[in-house]
Amino acid sequence: MLTSLLGIRLVLLIGPTVPLPAPAEAMTALTHAKVINDDREGDGFQLTFTLGKSPIGDYNLLSSGALNPDRRVVIGLIMGALPEPLIDGIITHHQITPSNEPGLSTLTVSGRDLSVMLDLEERNAEYRNRPDFLIATEILTQPAYAQLGLVPQTSPTADLPLELQRIPRQHETDFRFLQRLARRNGYVFYTEPLTIGVTRAYWGPENRLGLPQPALSVNLGTATNVNSLNFSQDALAPVGAAGNFVEPITKTSLRIPPLPSLRVPPLASSPAAPRRRSLMRQTAGQSPTQAATTLLAATTRSPDAISASGQLDTVRYGHILRARRLVGVRGAGLRHDGLYYVRRVTHEIEPGKYTQDFTLSREGTGALLPVVRP
Repeated sequence: MLTSLLGIRLVLLIGPTVPLPAPAEAMTALTHAKVINDDREGDGFQLTFTLGKSPIGDYNLLSSGALNPDRRVVIGLIMGALPEPLIDGIITHHQITPSNEPGLSTLTVSGRDLSVMLDLEERNAEYRNRPDFLIATEILTQPAYAQLGLVPQTSPTADLPLELQRIPRQHETDFRFLQRLARRNGYVFYTEPLTIGVTRAYWGPENRLGLPQPALSVNLGTATNVNSLNFSQDALAPVGAAGNFVEPITKTSLRIPPLPSLRVPPLASSPAAPRRRSLMRQTAGQSPTQAATTLLAATTRSPDAISASGQLDTVRYGHILRARRLVGVRGAGLRHDGLYYVRRVTHEIEPGKYTQDFTLSREGTGALLPVVRP
């Protein structure tokens, strides 16, 4: 079902397993939609509806069952020819606010992306002689997840655990286990809709490849497309990692050399040097490959020193800003212009209004490229 706002059309699909266009009653009652795309905390949504009572005294939207918990919801936007899904998720929470005034009672439904379906049941399992990326692929290709439209995208890992040395074991939900495996390798795990009904389950390094999104422009006259933009630098955010491992033949303790981050390509010409250092004590009992992976993961997980936040003028920007991708900034000065990684985008949608709040980050100051995509 589509509604028009500022030339932008909202797409809302709801259903038990296969989402279908939302009932006309729900679209008429919808007053506010909020979608959060966050590369660290995961994606979520919130929909607010006005409630009206039937002749028997019950709320129509609740009695119809269209918005029951566990229903699948797809929220997207059309800014051009094709719909762009913002989230494919599951309703997990209801909040009803009755009012003494007619037409002011509201129903707020909240939910998370499809990864919540991987976080429902704990189980015990062991995976003999399989590297972490094959374990992740095996979990994500289970029939229960395939019928949700999950398409696995996993990246190779270097460590191959032999049964005589160790056996990877699971003692939590699939979602928590995949997150643990990802952290161990310096990777991330998230689900993200590719199109309506098809969702990518990404397990791999932070993705900084691909064409950057159109630039966020500030202080450029008629080309300005942000309502606000501010930058901050935390000198104590970056954390270095150090550790030793025991050489298996001579039993000599050797220091692991500094390893680069998996966040490639770099985005800043002057990366901030880590002022703090963390000692990876667990590497002493690991194999050389395991120890290097542990140190590499710790280096990659170190927070970025530079962050930026602000709000888009969506009409002037003319695009949907997507999290987990690159975007250019221009007009902010030589220290802060250039490419950034989009950490979080909050989409707020109401009749006649659409705002996008964003958070960006990178490892230091200065642009690597002289210009960014306009």
